[in-house]
Amino acid sequence: MSEAPAAPPAVSADRARPDGIDLLLRPPAPRAGWRVLPARVVAMCAVELQKLRHDRTELYTRAVQPALWLLIFGQTFTRIKAIPTGGIPYVDYLAPGIIAQSAMFIAIFYGIQIIWERDAGVLNKLLVTPTPRSALITGKAFAAGVKALIQAVVVIVIAALLGVALTWNPLKLLGVAVVVVLGSAFFACLSMTIAGIVLSRDRLMGFGQAITMPLFFGSNALYPLSVMPGWLQAVSKANPLSYQVDALRGLLIGSPAHLALDFAVLVVAAALGITAASTLLGRLAR
Repeated sequence: MSEAPAAPPAVSADRARPDGIDLLLRPPAPRAGWRVLPARVVAMCAVELQKLRHDRTELYTRAVQPALWLLIFGQTFTRIKAIPTGGIPYVDYLAPGIIAQSAMFIAIFYGIQIIWERDAGVLNKLLVTPTPRSALITGKAFAAGVKALIQAVVVIVIAALLGVALTWNPLKLLGVAVVVVLGSAFFACLSMTIAGIVLSRDRLMGFGQAITMPLFFGSNALYPLSVMPGWLQAVSKANPLSYQVDALRGLLIGSPAHLALDFAVLVVAAALGITAASTLLGRLAR
């Protein structure tokens, strides 16, 4: 007698289900930690930038100050030639410094927003989600960087209209964007770190006003290091804003710069700022 044909191998129920149904019945495996962090950072940054759709007043009002610096201060000191800039017209020398200044002024009061979120109960809701604290801080920091980029575009347009000899090399402009974002991320994290210490909007406003102008005038944004007294040169060399300005000058107007050192300092400063602000975020939410 001939043998009966062998039965086909059994197919498991899981393999028989279409993929779509399988996903409905069994959730996908969670992403690994290193894959979660970038996604959460991007999500937090997008949430911050959504606020610009409802109120763009901040962008318009903050564009006034850099315009005044270039139109009044830059034009006046170009005429009197009071500051040695190595043969570069002073308004050309000033434009990168004003880009850095406007970016810092946007970021340095970012801690006020996180205190407002604490008072409104938003921060506590964010902290109970699976999102790491470092992702919350990094998202906010880089959102400040994107806002600063908008200010940088305004300054560059004004500078171009004033005849400043800027580069239009796409790679150098990309470097400018990276420098602006890194510098803004550091100052935003510095603000949020101070917020985690003082815990009050009024105190933060006082600290912000107390450190903003020393950071600005204690850098090479307005004048070269060579004209500073010795003690101020030491302060300037410890000031991340000086490295941001140096990189912007080298990229935008082609003046001598230490780009490798500038980028290294800004990356390290941003990383330290994110670490400090993330550490103090829990204290802010108590």
